[in-house]
This record gives sequence, structure tokens and C-alpha cells, in this order.
Amino acid sequence: MARKSATAAAPAFEDAAPAAQDDIYVTGSGAPAAAERRTLEQAIGLQIRHHRKLMGLTVAELASAATVSTGMLSKIENGQISPSLSTLQTLASALNMPISLLFSEFEERRDCSYVPSGQGVVIQRRGTKVGHNYELLGHMLGGAIACEPYLITLTEDAAPYTAFQHEGTELIYMLTGEVIYAHAGNSYHLKPGDTLLFDSGAPHGPEKLVVKPMTYLSVIMYDKD
Repeated sequence: MARKSATAAAPAFEDAAPAAQDDIYVTGSGAPAAAERRTLEQAIGLQIRHHRKLMGLTVAELASAATVSTGMLSKIENGQISPSLSTLQTLASALNMPISLLFSEFEERRDCSYVPSGQGVVIQRRGTKVGHNYELLGHMLGGAIACEPYLITLTEDAAPYTAFQHEGTELIYMLTGEVIYAHAGNSYHLKPGDTLLFDSGAPHGPEKLVVKPMTYLSVIMYDKD
């Protein structure tokens, strides 16, 4: 977290003035601000509109199939009224979907994964080689993007391997040891504190193990199917 810079530092031991409204803590990320949480009515309306369009129906056609007025359906889709359960059941039936799906947008979970030190899951990742140990540091169940954070340890008996290849983007942050890391025909000498961010669809992997054992953080991100 970084704080917006001030024009001048306050004298030592002097009471600081209350922070201005705009003087707030912000991150340096360029990610959009989190969207304001929708009301239940808005979430239901969004689902109805989305599935109506998927079926290629107009508002009038769905209203007719569900025996509700076009005006009422329009207000439901815009989250302006709270429909009864019987109306929702009728709309869900007309859209050939379970009524529970109408609430899924509102009930979407916000994942958080906490893994205490040394308690990551040791796994055999696809393409794992002898001496390449992977410890999964967390996982997210929701969302359209998969994120796999690993603590990777290359032991004394590890051998170079530069043919790892998979979908997505990967970030490597070097913790201990040194390695010459290959990616798409280029080589990078990574030392503690160095970072490498790359398209993991190209062949990549440790080309020369300079100082063993070594550890680095690997975060792999890709679209879920």
C-alpha cells in the first residue's frame, strides 16, 4: 500500500493535521475499482435479461411466455421492483432454468485462501521433473481467472529443463539461489529479488542451475474453461 505524497513533511513530534478527504491510502495498481455490490433485485434482473438474450427472446416474447406484462418484466430486468417467488418461478420456467440460478449473481462468493507457513500442498504438477518440488500456496474457487501460486524448490539433484509449456501468464520471483531461466529462445540470469513475467505458452524453464538449492515463487494465471 502506498500513500499519496504530501507537499512537505510534518515537523518531528508535531501534531499532524487531520487527513484531508482526498489524502487516502491507495494502491499503485491500474486495476479498475471494485464494482459496487448489486442489490438482490438488480442481480435477479441481470440474470433474467442475460438468459432471455441467450435464448433470443424479446421482452414481449418472454413476458407472454411467463404471463406477465411487458412493463412488469422491464421493471424486473432493471431491478426496479421485487418480484414474488411465484413470478420468479414462472420466469425461470419460461427460460428453462432452475430458479436458484436467478440468485447466483447476488450470492457470488469472494474467495480468500490462507495457507500458514510450511503448510502448502505438495503436489506433482503436470510436467514435474526429478528435484523440482512444487508447494501450492493457495487456490481460488470463484471467478473466470485461475490463479495458481507455487513455491518451487530445485534441490541438489535437480536437472535443467526448458520445455515447460502451458496456457496463461506466469510470474517468477526469485527467493534463493541463482538460475539461468530460458523463455522463447532468450535466457535470463535470475538472482534473489529478480522477477520474470512471461507468456507461458512459449517453452520455458531453468536452463542452468547456477546456485543450488534454489527457491522461487511462481504464479500462473489463465482463463478457466
